[in-house]
Amino acid sequence: MDPQTFTISDLAREFDLTTRAIRFYEDMGLLAPMRSGPGGRQRVYTARDRARLLLTLRAKRLGLSLTEAKDILDMYDSPRDTVLQLKKFLGVLGAHRAQLESRHAELQANLDEVREQEKKTRATLARALKAKAE
Repeated sequence: MDPQTFTISDLAREFDLTTRAIRFYEDMGLLAPMRSGPGGRQRVYTARDRARLLLTLRAKRLGLSLTEAKDILDMYDSPRDTVLQLKKFLGVLGAHRAQLESRHAELQANLDEVREQEKKTRATLARALKAKAE
């Protein structure tokens, strides 16, 4: 295999994914491998496909949906103005950050409530143990 091309197994190994996951990304339009062999059954991924897979996984780690990841990746494939692409990307990141911050605030409030309930329960338990000992 050409050093700039990869099989589905190569990518699966490198990124610790199943071949099924890679085929799913292909079905979502995130990857577009060439086909070779009898009937075009063998997928041949290029360095571009590898880079798109890497960026897709990074977008997932950021919590973006696959649709958002595809929109962002497709922006960079188009010959449009880079400034518009970067502004769109910043908009997506900003909206996602706001969602994460909101969830973080909710989780923090939940943790504070749990801590308060633990404190009250410990105090109640201490009183109950003291009363039992008397």
